[in-house]
Amino acid sequence: MAMPGSSDRESTLKNVLLIATAGLALLNGMHFSPLFDPVLFFVHRLAPKFLSPLVLFYFNSLLISLTTLLLAGVPTAIYERVRGLKESTTVSLCIWLSGVLLLTLPALQSAARGE
Repeated sequence: MAMPGSSDRESTLKNVLLIATAGLALLNGMHFSPLFDPVLFFVHRLAPKFLSPLVLFYFNSLLISLTTLLLAGVPTAIYERVRGLKESTTVSLCIWLSGVLLLTLPALQSAARGE
């Protein structure tokens, strides 16, 4: 028998895990990330000349963040497929958060060093 309010707690936990996942992915796209300059080099080469440098800067950040979310979501999707889940559980969201954390570790280390 489920405890009263347990679905509310689970829903809140899922929301917290999603916000943490998105926040870490955004950190990976920041200017202190080791990926920022190499990706910006290619984005600058492939972008149309009429785009301003500020737009390219933000687009680069967004591109790295979204790629982080996509790559970290692969193990989560495999887990959900193997388990036959129809929707995400707290375990699958924890797997996704862990993947994002692993991909964001170099950026966090760079930020801690003040680079």
